[in-house]
Amino acid sequence: MKTGLNCRIALFLFCGILALTVSCLAYGQKEPPPSPPSNTQVPAPHKETLPVAPSALAARPQRECEEPEPTFTGLEYNGPMKKFVAHIAGKPEIRTVAHPRDHFGKIVCSLPVKKKFMLFARDTFEPVTFLIAGFNAGLSQAENDDPTFGQGAEGYGHRFGAAFADQVSGQFFGTFFYPTVLHEDPRYFRSGYGSKTSRLFHAISHSFVTHTDNGAHTFNFSEWMGASSTTALGNLYHPGNHRGFQPAARGVAYSVATDMGFDVLREFWPELTKRLRLPFVVHTNPGK
Repeated sequence: MKTGLNCRIALFLFCGILALTVSCLAYGQKEPPPSPPSNTQVPAPHKETLPVAPSALAARPQRECEEPEPTFTGLEYNGPMKKFVAHIAGKPEIRTVAHPRDHFGKIVCSLPVKKKFMLFARDTFEPVTFLIAGFNAGLSQAENDDPTFGQGAEGYGHRFGAAFADQVSGQFFGTFFYPTVLHEDPRYFRSGYGSKTSRLFHAISHSFVTHTDNGAHTFNFSEWMGASSTTALGNLYHPGNHRGFQPAARGVAYSVATDMGFDVLREFWPELTKRLRLPFVVHTNPGK
């Protein structure tokens, strides 16, 4: 009885987050002024028009966008399970783009809704996602989290399903849903140059500042709202989760910290591939 009540509370919280998002977006859109009746003639206001020189119009170039170049140009590996190795080693690059340095006013081309969904699907159903879900399910079984799942193969199967659902919901909210609704870019823009300290700060700050679809910067609402929605939704199929504000806040903080660590991995991934001698051909000047 208590579990059912908690599930309903979590569901109401999740719906409230979605309703708050929609209401904020609707509030930001001003209603157009009412048009006059068709039988009423409204005189047009007199405006003094000044001639515009053609040179002035030519001096307003439109900002062009450019597609980012890939960091890795090939795979120097012909051994067994070549595709699997490529998927494992290329996981950090799925949501990573090189920030252009010599763009001369250009911006990285934004992702339309279709490509955001394709990015969500690709990042979700990579082999690494299943490995992470299996690892998290093993830890949960060892610590006997969600004891109603039981132990043994059946208990592990339940925990694996819940862990995989966590991965899917996190990717859905953080990569597709909120970036689409809020017009934010879900990708990580790798700096790739400067001191290690500045690059580390750049990677950490991505959890707070992200790019919009038009190339501007904004607070990373998708990160925090996605983590909140994933935590609230997880209470529906994790009967062992502690309910309340503090456990939910810890879950959100853990999710954001995990994504922050992954952004650090994305920033230094080319250097790590060289150090670990992974079979990638690294582009020498990413972003140029």
